[in-house]
Amino acid sequence: MKPIHVIGGGLAGCEAAWQMARAGVPVVLHEMRPERGTEAHRTDGLAELVCSNSFRSDDAENNAVGVIHREMRAMGSLIMRSADAHQVPAGGALAVDRDGFSAAVEAAIQQEPLIEIVRGEVAAIPPDDWDSVIIATGPLTSPNLGAAIGALTGEKELAFFDAIAPIVHRDSIDMTKAWLQSRYDKTGPGGTGADYINCPLDRDQYENFIEALLAADKTEFKGFEGTPYFDGCLPIEVMAERGRETLRFGPMKPIGLTNAHQPTVKPWAVVQLRQDNALGTLYNMVGFQTKLKYGEQARVLRAIPGLESAEFARLGGLHRNTFLNSPRLLDPLLRLKAMPRLRFAGQITGCEGYVESAAVGLIAGRLAAAERLGLPAVVPPGTTAIGALLNHITGGHIEAIDAGPPSFQPMNVNFGLFPPIEGPKADADGKRLRGPERGAARKRALSERARIDMDAWLRPAS
Repeated sequence: MKPIHVIGGGLAGCEAAWQMARAGVPVVLHEMRPERGTEAHRTDGLAELVCSNSFRSDDAENNAVGVIHREMRAMGSLIMRSADAHQVPAGGALAVDRDGFSAAVEAAIQQEPLIEIVRGEVAAIPPDDWDSVIIATGPLTSPNLGAAIGALTGEKELAFFDAIAPIVHRDSIDMTKAWLQSRYDKTGPGGTGADYINCPLDRDQYENFIEALLAADKTEFKGFEGTPYFDGCLPIEVMAERGRETLRFGPMKPIGLTNAHQPTVKPWAVVQLRQDNALGTLYNMVGFQTKLKYGEQARVLRAIPGLESAEFARLGGLHRNTFLNSPRLLDPLLRLKAMPRLRFAGQITGCEGYVESAAVGLIAGRLAAAERLGLPAVVPPGTTAIGALLNHITGGHIEAIDAGPPSFQPMNVNFGLFPPIEGPKADADGKRLRGPERGAARKRALSERARIDMDAWLRPAS
């Protein structure tokens, strides 16, 4: 049987390769590192996590990300298996030891006899004898391949900036000022309800921090100027420019937290740090993506109470993300309309986030394997988390694009992508649900419908 080629050894590419090998289809997995590096990767490991170490909420009842976790686990996801095996405490989120996670994925891929790993850049459209190809090169697609794809599609590539948060050495944090607590004391996978380090700021400290942030030197983009940010990953200085209170109602919100050192004094703002490795020696600053110059980062961030002597294992950074105008270019099976032997997966399709990228890789691998084996290639129902995400990628913005300038933008999975559902209007005792309670009940109904429909979709294949 001829192999299917996968270009890109990130989360989407590894998941696609794994799914095809599990189906009995041989795979050649191409990864350009270490022959050619990127602006953000630090290693040559497969499935390296370049930004956060969080896979976000693992709550499958109330959060669409938790629903997609559940669906991926049900489909034998290598990414979720490795994440579960290398989780670190993070309240209600699923966070991982990034090095252990990457090593686990790479080991599984290397030990799979149907997968061959080839190191080296694929710099052009693959030759015709590669009759089935999955391109999962992510937001850091090499310029050569990106230009080749652009020439093939006739589309000007879309791009945005994605920022990386700093990582701090745990023993350099002053715990006489900071304290351990998850927001609302919420527990999660591997967590205790006290999984985040919290650094409090009073009103004057917050105002001084904003002033320093706005005045600090930032990275100049030059050729990248004018490229929009993804709203789910804004640099802190950009948030501050949008309003002095923006950070206090965003990543620095103090709600659900009580200062263990001063229980009666409500913090004006709080900086949270989340465990980044299994040893608990590294913590990343939650929501603190930044494009400040390195010297300025250290100066400004050390003004935060508890971080005066912070030692940084990694300072924040910025890289450019590239994605396709997928609703125009891809068919519902993720194939390029202009050349159907090419299928795309991961962030290059316009999904955003680790699990979303891996989920699209998972489905792309299953679709490609089904075609190779002569089986029906069917995507999950749009009522499931993965199906809803695929609908956004392959059709969610066609009307808007046809009506005017391109409007397609990357999207995390969320319940807003799911087909509407009425949801219960009253609780088990017959009491009418209103406001947030009704919204929460609606989310649970969406999750339950997704579970039932995913189970039904998987059943014929079991």
